[in-house]
Amino acid sequence: MTPRWFELNNEKFFARTWGDPSLPPLLMLHGFPEYSGAWEELALKLLDHFYCVAPDQRGYGHSYCPEGVEHYRTGVIAADMAELAKQLGAPVTVMGHDWGASTAYGLAMFFPELVSRLIIANGVHPIPFQKAMASGGAQSEASQYINALRRIGSEDYLAKDDFDKLLQLFSAKMDLGWLTGEKLQDYKAEWGREGRLKAMINWYRASPLVVADPGVPVELPQMDTSRLHVTCPHLLIWGMDDTALLPISRHGLEDFANDLTIHEIKGADHWLLHQKPDEVAQIIRNWMAQ
Repeated sequence: MTPRWFELNNEKFFARTWGDPSLPPLLMLHGFPEYSGAWEELALKLLDHFYCVAPDQRGYGHSYCPEGVEHYRTGVIAADMAELAKQLGAPVTVMGHDWGASTAYGLAMFFPELVSRLIIANGVHPIPFQKAMASGGAQSEASQYINALRRIGSEDYLAKDDFDKLLQLFSAKMDLGWLTGEKLQDYKAEWGREGRLKAMINWYRASPLVVADPGVPVELPQMDTSRLHVTCPHLLIWGMDDTALLPISRHGLEDFANDLTIHEIKGADHWLLHQKPDEVAQIIRNWMAQ
């Protein structure tokens, strides 16, 4: 791993990189509550094909961490990564997981000239996800943690007892067996950086997505979806045991991505990048070779 700093829109961002800078860049975008180091297992298996670049996104790790919820809107975060894609030599292949998928979709939809291919691992397009969360059904129930995170002071609650509550949320009926020992200490060090946990949760507070109460569907306003299409080739890799993002959250994705390939992985959940890095890497290699 080689650390690298970038100046993006006049602010400092830190990234971990793997591989030869002369290879095609793969921009790897982490989610909550991870950081750039979350990509290491996968990057080490792809560095023969790509120059892997994993930034700490805004509010995470060593990167720019402003005060205020307004600094964590998806459009602002996507603009950070658009500048990074330009500096890497756009168009680039972009891969996102969890909230990183939201940023990746934002790049592909709003900066299509910067993205040659889009890879998502257990992440969701905003329209199918919003419909599923507003329905009052299973995804609404699975997403109640979002409303909990949005409450004032949730970051203080999650930090108590050496981040015990955050780890409980992190597992959420899923396999966290990969997060032990030195790796766990590395995660706690990232969570413990001043102001970072609040900033990480501000991504949820800044999001306009509505989470209905279970059994109480919410009627959504008419939305202009004309700018929410992915025009580049799009690969979705899905761990089937995910209890936070259910398969219904991707229903209708094909309406927003004309060139869509879906690969499902059994025996993996939301944390498939850590649980099945070999399989994920092989799926990516095969798809890129098409």
